[in-house]
Amino acid sequence: MSRISLASLSRFLWALVLVTLPVTSFRYLPFMGAGTTVRPLALIPLALLLPVLMVQLKRGEIERPWPRALTVLLAFVLAALAATAFGATLAPVELRGVDFFDRALRAGITLVIGLMFFVVAVWMNQSERDVKFSVKWLLAGLVVHLIWGAIQFVGLNTGHRQELVKIQQLFSVRGLVKNKRISGFAYEPSWLAGQIVTLYLPWLMAALLMRFRALDSEKRAVVYRLSPFVEPLLLVAALTALLMTYSRSGLAVAVLAGAVTFMLVGGGMVRAFGGWVRAGFDRQRWTSKMAALQAAGSRILMAVLAVAILGAAGLFLADKGYIAAFFKSDKTNLFDYAVDVYLGPRLAYATAALTAFQEYPLTGVGLGASGFWIYPNMPNWVLAGVPEISEQLSPLSNLYPNPKNLYVRLLAETGLAGFALFLAFYLTVLAEALSLLRGSGTARWLAAAGIFALAAVMLQGISQDSFAMPEMWLTLGILIGAAGAFLPPASQSATRNPY
Repeated sequence: MSRISLASLSRFLWALVLVTLPVTSFRYLPFMGAGTTVRPLALIPLALLLPVLMVQLKRGEIERPWPRALTVLLAFVLAALAATAFGATLAPVELRGVDFFDRALRAGITLVIGLMFFVVAVWMNQSERDVKFSVKWLLAGLVVHLIWGAIQFVGLNTGHRQELVKIQQLFSVRGLVKNKRISGFAYEPSWLAGQIVTLYLPWLMAALLMRFRALDSEKRAVVYRLSPFVEPLLLVAALTALLMTYSRSGLAVAVLAGAVTFMLVGGGMVRAFGGWVRAGFDRQRWTSKMAALQAAGSRILMAVLAVAILGAAGLFLADKGYIAAFFKSDKTNLFDYAVDVYLGPRLAYATAALTAFQEYPLTGVGLGASGFWIYPNMPNWVLAGVPEISEQLSPLSNLYPNPKNLYVRLLAETGLAGFALFLAFYLTVLAEALSLLRGSGTARWLAAAGIFALAAVMLQGISQDSFAMPEMWLTLGILIGAAGAFLPPASQSATRNPY
């Protein structure tokens, strides 16, 4: 097989990975247990792509196969393995038919899956051309996601729930949630929101802030005239879908990650926008009364539209009790307030899991083993009046608990060493992104997307704890892989292919 055909095959399989990312809980994925909810369809083309990349690596066709971030991740993996070996000596009592080695194996597999997504993203994005290819197919997957989400929204509000559930169950292990929240191809609405804020918004927001067109096309093509509007329209559609999920964590992450990105890279846009606004009220630029009316009117109209859109979004969300509970609760105690706004179970899981860290702060109790500490240490304030906790504590339940917080899980399962190394990985990614900000054009666009994605991923870790979620790794891998193409040799964190 020639090198050209290998390269073409790898790009085809990579495009399949990106397009299939929306399906997070594929029903027919082999070798997955019945209780596994994280079942990305993208794992199938990813598994086919890895051998192809290994051949390319052997031939030296991958220029920067081992960036510094991978070294930090390797150190984290070694720390996690050491923590798991220590945890095995603790011999926790079997919980509902699950023993320590079952959980350790499952957790190890999820970590390997996540690392596979990261490594492949690094190797498939070695240049500007590679990144644009990735973003094009990533956004193609978003379009399919949005179309199915729109169909769900219309169907759920017009009495066609049963038909939608049957369609959803053709590919997903779950149908639709009981209310009118859309989930697209994802397992649940919050997973859709997580994908939007970590996979898609980074590139769309970066294109807006940097005034950069990732989806360029040949000038003779018909779509060339429309291409400047594609990314703004996709941004509006993605934000609309985010609203339709009613995901509190997704909305909060989008706002906070957007604010961080705007503060770090939005200065140019602020200056340009401010200049445009001032120009509309500059009398020296007016050539006639009509020109003055048009110039000032366009600025005023934009301000009115912005306020109207924000107001409508606020009213739309405030009408939902799930979100309005934050502002309507009359509880004065922190724990009572958490229960009243539907955060009680998550806070209880995290609090109970931290008991393992308190007992073994340096080593943790091993990958996947934090759940053995949760039920015996469940706080008293959540034992009454919370149906979810009552169901899990019932002898009839077969559920194994999770911390539902990545940072609590890292502390409980890998101790301070693993926690510090994982944060070092995030800091390495941040350093690459900030270095790219010194460049121009594509480098700054890549930096803006990386900063948004990193902020979103770090914030998302507060409400999810699985290593197998592709969105946790993929955009960061694209950033790390492509960074070496834009940074000067002294700043590059990659080594040549050792093979």
